[in-house]
Amino acid sequence: MVPVDERAIRAAVDVLECSGLVAMPTETVYGLAGNADDEKAVKKIFEAKNRPTTHPLIVHITGEEALDHWAKDIPQSAYVLARRFWPGPLTMILKKADRVGDWVTGGQDSVGLRCPSHPWAVALIKAFAGKHHRGIAAPSANTFGRISPTCAQHVRDDLGEKPKGKVDLILDGGDCDVGVESTIINLSGERPEILRHGAITRHMLEEALGCSIPDGGKNSPRASGTLKSHYAPVTKVILVDDISQGLKDYVGHKIAVMAPAEKLSATPSNVLKWFAADEDAAAYMHSLYSRLHDLDKAGAEFILIERPTTGDRWDAVQDRLSRAAA
Repeated sequence: MVPVDERAIRAAVDVLECSGLVAMPTETVYGLAGNADDEKAVKKIFEAKNRPTTHPLIVHITGEEALDHWAKDIPQSAYVLARRFWPGPLTMILKKADRVGDWVTGGQDSVGLRCPSHPWAVALIKAFAGKHHRGIAAPSANTFGRISPTCAQHVRDDLGEKPKGKVDLILDGGDCDVGVESTIINLSGERPEILRHGAITRHMLEEALGCSIPDGGKNSPRASGTLKSHYAPVTKVILVDDISQGLKDYVGHKIAVMAPAEKLSATPSNVLKWFAADEDAAAYMHSLYSRLHDLDKAGAEFILIERPTTGDRWDAVQDRLSRAAA
């Protein structure tokens, strides 16, 4: 972990005060940060990412004490989850307070709120929040639909830093610990529901709230990262049940591969790059986007990935892979 540079944090606050954009490290992925109260700044986020304005953003806040500044009709379950999982990789969808502009919510009456745990994000949000509990809107700092960034270089390679790029300032806080986006739970309806899987699993949420929590459906609020195709490399991703068969099927093509190590002992000459897949879900999540970035640069026609195991701890990995291959 790179120690927090307080001078860089002050410079980032200055950028946010002037409607600028800052690439901010969080424990999940790097976010493209702008003042959530500032319509001009938020519009810049959508423009930089080429993101549809109907696709809502998540507002990053200091913690539980800021909830009622950004949400209303807050259920007790939100406070339970905030005390259990914040700061951390959990976003809660709640009824939005009057201060929340449609430019953040995509016109919906709900807002996504998160309190990240990365020291750089904590320092920036606290320095910017002030007495009015200002928040920072921050989707992933990448072109919409592409692989999310988990280090500062990913942001430089994609959006770039001014004067030639789109971001006013990139804070380099090192690699992200978790490596995939936050879990999103909807608490704005009659019952809790999961809109996006992440490091906070269904089992963890159900244990905290003492009830079953299904996935959301067609009537759920729109949420970040829930489109069918998302997190995708430029190179086409193909998921296979057995990499050995996949290698045979694509023998005439240049390919890049991620699969269990024991199945890659003899790598065919048409495999330009390969990674041994992690057997642990947390390790797989941590390295997934970084490896997708590297596989995408290999010059292959296709990226072949053997589907990992299933189960509660693997839901986030399965979700990201299916969307990357959609």
